[in-house]
Amino acid sequence: MKIEIIREGSVYRSAEQKNEAYLVFEEEYKEGDVIKVTAEGKGFVTIQLDAVLGRSTVYTDGSAYCLTVPFGQKHDCYHPAAFKGDIHFLWIRNAYSWEYGYRNLALNPYDSHENTAFFPHSKANIETRGESVFASRNAMDGIIAANNHGRWPWSSWGINKDPKAEMYIDFCRDVLVDRIVFYNRADFPHDAWWDSAEITFSDGSTEVFNFVKKDGAQSFDIKQRKISALTLHSLIKADDPSPFPALIQLEVYGKEC
Repeated sequence: MKIEIIREGSVYRSAEQKNEAYLVFEEEYKEGDVIKVTAEGKGFVTIQLDAVLGRSTVYTDGSAYCLTVPFGQKHDCYHPAAFKGDIHFLWIRNAYSWEYGYRNLALNPYDSHENTAFFPHSKANIETRGESVFASRNAMDGIIAANNHGRWPWSSWGINKDPKAEMYIDFCRDVLVDRIVFYNRADFPHDAWWDSAEITFSDGSTEVFNFVKKDGAQSFDIKQRKISALTLHSLIKADDPSPFPALIQLEVYGKEC
């Protein structure tokens, strides 16, 4: 296990140990700093790369995870204290089997556009104005506040009023899923909502989900299927004057194959 702070292209601080590693970084981050974390191969790891974001168990393909420390508008989707201050604790270890039982498989508060190593990983063809508070990663951060918008904790996946918007989630291995939970943004009357949406799974099957206007979970049990990825698409807006539907959280419940 290795944790590195990369500054100006070079390793500035690092820690390395088998099975579990931690790094205490006693400085403020500078713009351009990169957090780099490398596991010991494919499998599950439990990580904490910021005190505010907390711990999360994710699947890694064994490659290096890199996160450019967010500043400016790229920081807006995070708690104001995240990555701030002059002391930071970063930690990784191999996960225990009980940490990856039946759970929300679409939870990864450490996801980002540049993430290619820790899964689940999301991406979207549209994100409103390219702003971090409307990035697809917000729909997997575990925060369900829905009655406002445009700043944390109301970060959402914003579709820029485009019904052709799609969000893709990659799990990087086969999983068994049987339940989908949506939290649609509910900053009424600013927001609209969707009447329906579809999810196409990597096995080729598609499910249609019908929604109501509400702030809170909308849960759907589905036939269990083995998948490695899914795409949310065909977003049908309700007949409402507002042009702004958005997604706060997409939860995908299941277990490992």
